[in-house]
Amino acid sequence: MLVAIHQPNFLPWLGWFDKLARADVFILLDTVAHQHTGSNYTNRVKILAQGEPRWITVPVIRGRAERSRIDRLCVAGTGGWRRKLRATIEQSYAKAPFFDDAMTIVDSALGAETELLCELNLIALGAIAAALGLGCRRMLRASTIAAGGAAESTGTDRLVALVRSVGGDAYLAGHGADGYQEDEKFAAAGIAVEYQRYAVPSYRQLRSGAFIPGLSAIDALMNLGGEAASLVGRHVHAPAD
Repeated sequence: MLVAIHQPNFLPWLGWFDKLARADVFILLDTVAHQHTGSNYTNRVKILAQGEPRWITVPVIRGRAERSRIDRLCVAGTGGWRRKLRATIEQSYAKAPFFDDAMTIVDSALGAETELLCELNLIALGAIAAALGLGCRRMLRASTIAAGGAAESTGTDRLVALVRSVGGDAYLAGHGADGYQEDEKFAAAGIAVEYQRYAVPSYRQLRSGAFIPGLSAIDALMNLGGEAASLVGRHVHAPAD
């Protein structure tokens, strides 16, 4: 059984859902600290705004204690940021052919009556997965899994414990994992490692220039509607380095 593990990101790129499509079990890693450096933010993503890539961000509470676990992280400020973020997406994609359908996904998240970032993200993730035909995939939250030693361990040890806890015998690693992941620990536990190597196929976007990859899956849904499902899980992936 192939297991994938990833943080519950905000409106993530198509690679997130490609991993979901390929895994038998997908574990949402909500028990780790919120990352505020690097590229894998749980509270921001890029969209196209006036034809150029632009970050959109959910403001979150600052401070080490507040960021200690993703499942406890609260959004900051009043509802004003929700209106502004929605307006940015609306202005950017109002002319997209599938704007109305995709906007319902955005509204389901921004309209959620919760102050927890993770809960807000999970609503959007479920809606996007359904739109991509992945609604029946098995997603589990790490915070609900009795994984022996996972809570106390870190790095690769935590991943191994989580995979073993759901009966997995193979792990689907994401982009860049070969730079820090200790594959020998998976081997010692009898778990095979497979690397995702995903590259977004080009599709029509609301711009005249070259295709821009790495945007939120919302971009694909705005432009392609249900056809965006063909971009994940069933195509050629980028070759290994």
